[in-house]
Formats: sequence, C-alpha cells, structure tokens
Amino acid sequence: MRRASIEPGYFNALYARDADPWRFETSAYEREKYAATLAALPRRSYGAALEVGCSIGVFTLALSTRCGRLLALDCAEAALTRARARCADARNVAFRRARVPQDWPDDETFDLVILSELVYFFDRANVARLAEKVGASLRPGGHCALVHWLGETDYPLSGDDAVTAFLEASQSFASPLSARREAAYRLDLIARRAGE
Repeated sequence: MRRASIEPGYFNALYARDADPWRFETSAYEREKYAATLAALPRRSYGAALEVGCSIGVFTLALSTRCGRLLALDCAEAALTRARARCADARNVAFRRARVPQDWPDDETFDLVILSELVYFFDRANVARLAEKVGASLRPGGHCALVHWLGETDYPLSGDDAVTAFLEASQSFASPLSARREAAYRLDLIARRAGE
C-alpha cells in the first residue's frame, strides 16, 4: 500500500493505457452509485457546485442538471478532454485541470462539493488539507458528499479510513447529515453549519 498521496503522473499513465479505466460508462456499480448520490442530495438544485476528480465526466453530466453552475476538476488532461466533449451541451459546466488540494479554486465558494472516489488517494496530511479547503469554500448550509469504494486497494487509505479522516478534520465547520453503507461503497453527507 502506498504511504504518500498519489501523484498526477499515476492518473496520466492510467488514462494513457485506458480511456475509461474504472468503467464509468458501462459499470452497473457506477450507475447505481451515481443514482444513489443524486438521490441523497437534500436540495433539488444548487446554485454553485464543485466536483473534485470528475474523470471523464459521466457523473458530471448527470450532476449538471441539478446545478446552476458546476466547476469540475481533474488532474489528468486526457480525462478532461473526454469530459469536455461529453458535457459540450451543458453550458453551466466549466472544467479546470487542477491538482488538489494545492490547486484548489480558493477564489470561489460553493453550495455543494462532491468528493467521489477521491479522498483515499491522499495521505492523512493531505486529507486534512483537503478538509480545510472544503471548509473555506463551502457556503453556510452547504453540503459536501463523500462517496467511496470499500474494497481493497493499494491507495494510501482505505475507503473507511479516508472518510473517517475527512470527517474528523471537518468537525470544526460541518455536521453529519446522513450516512449510507452498501456492500461495495459508503455515501456520507455533511453540512456546513450556518454562521461558521
């Protein structure tokens, strides 16, 4: 198992070998998880949303129908190229190449932040930095959704360890709203407390 956060080169190499390495376009697991994520969101619509780690944009396109404006980030240009093409008709979606937490959009705030299949790529120190960035950009009453696979990986953290670390790091600004656990993944939703 890796100890340090996974570098962008890992993802660039992955997409160079396979345009859809996690089968986002065809996987029944992904379809069910996407539907569950959208169903778990407490609001029918969000003014401004951030999706971190958008990959090839399959969930991005579905999420765009619930957002006035959606900023989607990924560190791999090959993934972003496919995501832009997929979402070409979604005028409310903007894409940006970014390595988080370093390249966080610090000049913007959001009503919703999506961290799906992402946090376990970081070591604990960067999970804490990520939570700090979310806390600084999430508007009062805003929501953050964490969705993570529970199977074995060689990532720095397991799905459970990653989410637990993020929830602990976000306690100063957010409260848990809901938690759903399936055989293959967990879906946790937190809300930024008003006035903090």
